[in-house]
Amino acid sequence: MRAARDIHAPAVLFSWQRIGAMILRNLYVLRRSWPRILELAYWPMMQMLLWGFITTFFVQHSSWVAQAAGVLISAVLLWDVLFRANLGVSLPFTEEMWARNLGQLFVSPLRVHEMVASLLIMSFIRTLISVTPAALLALPLYDVWVFKLGPPLITFFANLLVMGWSVGLVASALVLRYGLGAESLCWLGIFLFAPLSGIYYPIDSLPGWLQPLAWALPSAHVFEGMRSVLFDGVFRVDLFLGAVALNVLYLALACAFFLYMAHVARQRGLLMQQGE
Repeated sequence: MRAARDIHAPAVLFSWQRIGAMILRNLYVLRRSWPRILELAYWPMMQMLLWGFITTFFVQHSSWVAQAAGVLISAVLLWDVLFRANLGVSLPFTEEMWARNLGQLFVSPLRVHEMVASLLIMSFIRTLISVTPAALLALPLYDVWVFKLGPPLITFFANLLVMGWSVGLVASALVLRYGLGAESLCWLGIFLFAPLSGIYYPIDSLPGWLQPLAWALPSAHVFEGMRSVLFDGVFRVDLFLGAVALNVLYLALACAFFLYMAHVARQRGLLMQQGE
C-alpha cells in the first residue's frame, strides 16, 4: 500500500537536493581535472597581461601608434598563422579522440610518426585556407597589403607555422595522456606565448626579467623582424636565424614528446580509454 501511495505522490517540481547533487557532480569533475581549473583563471590572466603590456607601450609611445596601423594589422594576421598552425595539429587529433577512433587507427599499419607527418601537412593546408581570405580582405577594408612584406613574409610564415606545430604536438600529447579533460590545452597553450611574443609591441617594452624568456621564443624573433621590415625596410638575418634555430630545437623536442606519450598511452591502455 505504501509503495502504491509513493507511485501516485505528486512530483516535486523543484528540489534543492537534486540541484545539490548536480553541483556536487560537477565539483568532482572539476576537482579531478587540473586543465579545467587552469582554464578558469587562465583567460582573465592572459587578457590582463597582454592588454596591460599593449596599453603601457602605447601610452609611452603615442607617436608610434599614429604610423603603426599597417604594422598592427600585419601582426594580427601573422599571429593568426601561429594560432591556426597550432589548431591545425591539435584539433584534428582531438577530433579523432572525440570519435573514439584512436584505437582503430593504431591497430592499423599506421605508425605514430606517419600520423605526426599527416597532422603537420594538414596544419599547413588548414592554415593557408584560414589566413588567406583575411589577408586579402585587409586591403579593401584597411588599405593594408600584408604581401608588401615581400620575400621576408615567407620566412615569417614558415617560422610561425613550425612553432605552431611544436605547440600543437605538445598539446595533443597531453590530451593523449590525460584524456579529453585536457582538450582545452589545445587553445590555452598557444595563448601562453602571446604576451611574450611581442605581437603588438617591441620586446624591449617588457620588464627586463621577462625579456630573456621572450627571446627564447621563435615568435619574438619573427615579430621583431616584421617591425624591422615595415619600419626600417631591413630584413634582419640574425633574427631569422635565431627563429630557425629555436624552431628546429623545439620541433624535435615536441615530436619526441609526442612519440613518448604515444608509447606511454599504448603501455597503459589509454588508447581505448579516451574519456575524462
